[in-house]
This record gives sequence, C-alpha cells and structure tokens, in this order.
Amino acid sequence: MSDTQNTHSSTTTVLITGANKGLGYETARRLGELDWQIFLGARDEVRGREAAERLADDGADVTFVPLDVTSDESVDAAVQAVRERTDRLDVLINNAGVIGEPVAPAETLPRHFLPVFGVNVLGPVRVTHAFLPLLRAGHDPRVVNVSSGNGSMTIVTDPERLESTIDHLMYPSSKAALNMVTTQYAKAVPEIRFNLADPGFTATDLNGHQGTQTITEGTDAIFELATSSPGPTGHYRDREGALPW
Repeated sequence: MSDTQNTHSSTTTVLITGANKGLGYETARRLGELDWQIFLGARDEVRGREAAERLADDGADVTFVPLDVTSDESVDAAVQAVRERTDRLDVLINNAGVIGEPVAPAETLPRHFLPVFGVNVLGPVRVTHAFLPLLRAGHDPRVVNVSSGNGSMTIVTDPERLESTIDHLMYPSSKAALNMVTTQYAKAVPEIRFNLADPGFTATDLNGHQGTQTITEGTDAIFELATSSPGPTGHYRDREGALPW
C-alpha cells in the first residue's frame, strides 16, 4: 500500500464502504485496474487490511480506512484519514449493507428494523454528510449508493420478477428508503451527482452465494455509474439499464 501524500494528483480518488469482501472488494479491484486511488473502507480492521494488501499486491494504489458507517466517531476519523492523503474525493460508493434477521413479516418487531436501517439508510447519510466537503472539492464528484431491485415498488409487485417472491419487511423497505434519500440528494445538491446501482441477483455471502450472477457482473452497474464522467444524476439502474421506481 502506498504511504505517499497525494494531495494534488490528477488521479481519480474513490472511497468504498464495506469493501473488504463481496461487491465492495470487487469494485475496488476493478477501479484499481484503472489506476484510481482507492480508499478501502471496512469495519473489521483485520479483514480490511488483508483485503487492501491483496489489492496492493496486484498493483492497486489502495489505502485501508477503518470505517464503521453506524458510528459518528468512526466516520469522522475516516474523513481525517482520507484528508491526510488527498485534498478531495471524486467518488463515494456507499456499499456497506446488511439484510437483517430472517423474520417473517407477521413476526417482525420494530427492533428488527433498527440495525438494517442503521446500516442501509443512516449509514449512507452519515458518510455522505461527513465527506461532502471533500466531494465538493472533487473532479465531477459523484456518489453511488448501492441499492437493490427489492427497493422498487414496481419490481416487487411484478409476479414475473424474483423480487416479488421475497417476504421480508426490513431489507426491501430500507432500500426503498435509500432510493428516496438518493433522489432527494440529487435534487438538492446539484453540484454532486447521486445515483443508485442495483447489483441484481448476485452470489455473495449476504445471500449464501445463491445468486445467478458472478460477483463481477454484480458490480457492473456500480462500476458504470462510478466511472461515467460526465454522467447522469438521480438515476436508478442495474447492469442492463434503467430500472422502474
């Protein structure tokens, strides 16, 4: 990993939350191949450092940043860690997410929502707010929030879609909330582009590796929105294109 100060480089800078594994790690790997400066955020310090070291061994310019998206103190410390290496952030990818307990809707209690919304909705809000000054200093700054087809009212009520077969209160509603939060950011903060990526049914540890897409295919929409410059704002898409709300 590079320990060199890079405050005035023209290299594109990106912070990815939850990047020690799965979609976040694969996104970091792909962006590293473009010679971007990668800030790999992860809550687990051991796994985060190991992930960053693997990427660095393959030639990526990567720095591990301890980052728990549910903690104000952790996020503030992450801002300072990034500031030590750059004077701006061009791309923020809010990838960290959880599914929640496998509880049937009729058995779901308010307490079951708290950890899911804490990571999937309040996490992106906390991280985005904290990094706004660095984003505003970036080159064509953009935020990619990792959502899901489960956050689409249209998709989850379409009997031909897999998402319509899922009966779970917490995760789909958290992604629907993230979709609304992102559209409001896109309207209210026009100097920064805010978009939503649906990875699709991708094999990750969150679903027991049951997905039909590879991990690389699952990052296609994230990668497209992160690298499109100039590009759209307020868009919601998967690897095939625009999604209905």
